[in-house]
Amino acid sequence: MPESHIVTNSRWSRDDVAALLALPFPELLFRAMSVHRENFDPARIQISTLLSIKTGGCPEDCGYCPQAAGYETGTTASKLMAVEAVLKEARAAKEKGAARFCMGAAWRSPKEHDLDTVCEMVAGVKALGMESCVTLGMLSAGQAQKLKDAGLDYYNHNLDTSPEYYGKVISTRTYQDRLDTLGAVRDAGINVCCGGIVGMGEDETDRAGLIAALASLPVPPESVPINALVAVEGTPLAKAEPIDAIDFVRVVAAARITMPKSYVRLSAGREAMSDEAQALCFMAGANSIFHGEKLLTTKNATVPHDEALFAKLGMQPES
Repeated sequence: MPESHIVTNSRWSRDDVAALLALPFPELLFRAMSVHRENFDPARIQISTLLSIKTGGCPEDCGYCPQAAGYETGTTASKLMAVEAVLKEARAAKEKGAARFCMGAAWRSPKEHDLDTVCEMVAGVKALGMESCVTLGMLSAGQAQKLKDAGLDYYNHNLDTSPEYYGKVISTRTYQDRLDTLGAVRDAGINVCCGGIVGMGEDETDRAGLIAALASLPVPPESVPINALVAVEGTPLAKAEPIDAIDFVRVVAAARITMPKSYVRLSAGREAMSDEAQALCFMAGANSIFHGEKLLTTKNATVPHDEALFAKLGMQPES
């Protein structure tokens, strides 16, 4: 595959991305680093914080998720948090350097009265001078517009995996359902945060299929979280083999090359990664992380550890 094609193609096929993933690792890393430097400062990292504003009790059957009501994972279902309690967490996140505050609720889709409360949260986060992001499940066009009117910057709704592998992980929501929600969000003028999870038993062609699906959306997501599965006891994927660190870096590099102007975020699974693996991810074009000790219900790398790592690497948070 000629280098000019690597850099300029705007519609990526599964075969295109598979060819990227199969490159010798030094070549893949060089290409990803080159694309990254053309679009971002490689020494800057975006810091986001994620808060679960409504935990557990979800009717979906996503095979990786400890918040699914049908699995015995020890996760206790809770009601939607109060607005002021959420804003207290947002203020604390800002003090620790977060520029974006993300709020997640374990719903199939939000009820209207709950959405009104979330809109108050969004407005409050915006008043703090932070970017806002929510993930609430499936949205209608009207619900997306309501969030836009409240000032929402980003909506997260992941594709999770390739279209071909998706049915092996989830049965209660189709791939098209996810695409429809992304379309409603985009039509409302909200930035899209959309990525996936690797290490769920998929093969390299499925990883290529995920990246191709993301890069070939009508407009690539502005933010692309790449998650390594956190295998939780009680979920169907509890015994999944962890993804090899080099294979994970390859996925990050492919995301950077195919979506040059997107923020590529290291999300779930960082707590188990070595400093060296994370450094390779940053070299491969990852330029965003979630800061804080917990991602919804699973552990995350600690803030002091992140600060020490950034100091070693000479990296600075974006202001």
